[in-house]
Amino acid sequence: MPRTPFSIIFVCLGNICRSPAGENILRHQLKEAGIENHFHIDSSGTHDYHPGKSPDHRMCRTLQNRAIPTTGKARQFRSEDFEKFDLILAMDTENHSNLAALDPEGAYQTKLKLFTSYCTEPQHQVPSVPDPYYGENDGFELVADMLEDGCSEILRQVASTATSGG
Repeated sequence: MPRTPFSIIFVCLGNICRSPAGENILRHQLKEAGIENHFHIDSSGTHDYHPGKSPDHRMCRTLQNRAIPTTGKARQFRSEDFEKFDLILAMDTENHSNLAALDPEGAYQTKLKLFTSYCTEPQHQVPSVPDPYYGENDGFELVADMLEDGCSEILRQVASTATSGG
C-alpha cells in the first residue's frame, strides 16, 4: 500500500537540469489538479557535482516561459532514498544503471523506472531524456516537452491511487 503522501523522485546525473525540471513540472501539474498535498516530489543526481546549487538558469528560463515555477537545490541520491520514495524515475539508462548498482540485491527494483516509460507521444518514446547541459536552448525545450508528456501520464496513472489512500 502506498504511503501518504505518495513520494516520487526524479534522478539525473548532476541534479541541475532534467531532474529538477521533472520535479517542478510534476509539482505544477499536481497543483493545477488540486492534489499536490497527496504527493511528495523531489529530485537528485547520481553524482555530487553541484551540491546545493539551484537548477540551471537555462532550464529555469524554459520552465518560466511555460508559467512553471522553479525551485530546488541539487543533492546526491542517497541509499535511504530507496526506502523513502514510492517511485524512482531515472532520466536515462546510465543513471538507471547507476541506481540499480546501489541496490545490488534488487530489493527496490520495482520502484525504479526509466522516466521515458511514461511518455506517450511517439517522438518521446526513447530510452533516455537527453541531457541538454552542453547544448543549445532547443535542447531544454525538448526536455521540457518530454517531461510534460511523461509527467501527465504519471499524474494519470498514480493520482487515483495516491489520493484514495490505496
